[in-house]
Amino acid sequence: MNFREIQFVKSVVRPEDLPVPGLPEVAFLGRSNVGKSSLINAVLGRKKIARVSSTPGFTRALNFFRIDHRFLVVDLPGYGFARVPPQVQRSWRRLVEGYLSAPRPLRLLILIFDIRREPDPLDRGLLGYVKSLERPFIAVLNKIDRLRKGEIPRARKRWEATLEIPPEEIFLTSCRTGEGILPVKFRILEALKIR
Repeated sequence: MNFREIQFVKSVVRPEDLPVPGLPEVAFLGRSNVGKSSLINAVLGRKKIARVSSTPGFTRALNFFRIDHRFLVVDLPGYGFARVPPQVQRSWRRLVEGYLSAPRPLRLLILIFDIRREPDPLDRGLLGYVKSLERPFIAVLNKIDRLRKGEIPRARKRWEATLEIPPEEIFLTSCRTGEGILPVKFRILEALKIR
């Protein structure tokens, strides 16, 4: 299934400015510079829907996109790494947690990690927080093209031990080559009950 009409809805920098809940939502969350915007673009089959930057912490707002008038994609600000003042990081955290804990029609949360990295306390903290929300989520291990083929199984096993979720809810992707993007797209459509 290809998406035909993709419209930018709004950017939100304060939880009180969140749009009124309506269409089902799919949200993307990952640490800064993990390839989150690139993954959104790859899943939607576009080049410049979500803005891509090599500067960590570039996405500073919740960005809402309406897809075929059927659901919303929400691009959440990255966490960690960003060279920004502590008060800005606190406002990002308040924004993200305000969104995730609000009574919204969130059908799937997509947690994105760089497969090359060792899981650290920041990753584990995010994972624990997301699990505490009891919302459906999957994990995407991105940037597999940056590893040699023989390194991928070991890296996946390392992340599986940290994630502690069913293996079928862990996806390996490369936004550069397109590998693994289709299964993520199908999983989103399944969560939305769209065929």
